[in-house]
Amino acid sequence: MAGHNKWSKIKRKKGVLDAKRSKIFSRILKEISVAVKEGASGDPDFNPRLRLALANAKGANLPKENIERAIKKALESDSGALYQPTYEGYAPGGVAVFLECTTDNLKRTIASVRATFSKGGGNLATSGSVDFLFERKGFFVIPRGSYDVEELELELIEGGAEEIELDEESSEITVTVDFGDFGNMQKKLEDLKLEPSSATLERIPTTTVNLDAETAHKALQLVETLEDDDDVQQVFHNLEMPPEIEAQH
Repeated sequence: MAGHNKWSKIKRKKGVLDAKRSKIFSRILKEISVAVKEGASGDPDFNPRLRLALANAKGANLPKENIERAIKKALESDSGALYQPTYEGYAPGGVAVFLECTTDNLKRTIASVRATFSKGGGNLATSGSVDFLFERKGFFVIPRGSYDVEELELELIEGGAEEIELDEESSEITVTVDFGDFGNMQKKLEDLKLEPSSATLERIPTTTVNLDAETAHKALQLVETLEDDDDVQQVFHNLEMPPEIEAQH
């Protein structure tokens, strides 16, 4: 199986931001709500996006009662609309930052995001300013089972796999696909009766920015503050963290 060291490094960096369990739960619950509203169904058998969100919830060990409550609330007609805006900007040192949000109040969210950029020494930019610096990829993590590895690899390639990485420590397989093949791989795994422990769409930087430790620390502080915003689902950046800072996390 081919390795995917680039994603392994990105996962470690994202771990700095994803370390807060409550934030992970909040992110998944919002995704469940959006999936239910968008698909007008609380039945995962008839709602592929919800099925995917529930797989991520299971992988994160999200309590069943929390999931059921989120589905029920989303099905209520008066529960309010949810929007998924994206914002782009720059952190100190010219680090490109891309935000994916989920909110019921667009004015509140943009005001909060703009204030965070300003206080953190960065600036909010216009749409399209940094989007081109990232490529969208899908990542599926599946448990290493007793199946034949070579046969599985052929099946995954048929489903659109670009990279297949086996992590010997966790006994998990990470499959990378192009954004356009995300749905194809989801269907392929369902056909193979393989349930992923997580399935996510990420924005991978095509180029990275190298900074001195002090400036990198300021940029990372801004990114972490944005990550703490309740309306922010995902924060992507192209900072290549200096070893001394990476070692602190």
